[in-house]
Amino acid sequence: GRGFAFQRKQKIERQYRKLLKKGRKVHSQQDNQFTDTYPEHLKHLYLAEEEMLKKRRRAPDDSVLSEEKLNKAVESTCTFSYRSVMTEGKFKKKTSNQKAKEEYEKIKAERARKKEEAEKRKQQREEAQRLYKQKKMEAYKILSKRTKRGQPNLNLQMEFLLQKIQQKT
Repeated sequence: GRGFAFQRKQKIERQYRKLLKKGRKVHSQQDNQFTDTYPEHLKHLYLAEEEMLKKRRRAPDDSVLSEEKLNKAVESTCTFSYRSVMTEGKFKKKTSNQKAKEEYEKIKAERARKKEEAEKRKQQREEAQRLYKQKKMEAYKILSKRTKRGQPNLNLQMEFLLQKIQQKT
């Protein structure tokens, strides 16, 4: 029925309508706020910009036509062209296909970077293992040396231990 969820929905709708009313009041106050305070030498520029904004608000679906009219008006009053600046803005918007291609390229680059990092880590690990095995082999050769009678060579073992201690300090 009409439980708490329905009441909550109605409350949110009321708050939204309130905000809309406040927004309308604020816009009307802003329009009136700046009309009298323009400096005399710049007044024509401010008024032209205000008219341009009003036209945009009135006809958002005819924005392309109004932009072309505004471009012509701006070109006739100014020495240099704003048309190139305005058209660049139009071409900045990308189609969904272009966005998808960009996203694919980003993902592809990210995967390549991760693969490269993994390869680098693998090489470092292999290098560390190779050095470790080489060191172990040298230690084994030194410690496994025997005298002519088959006894372990204690002099070599002592030298090995001394080298180890010196390397640590």
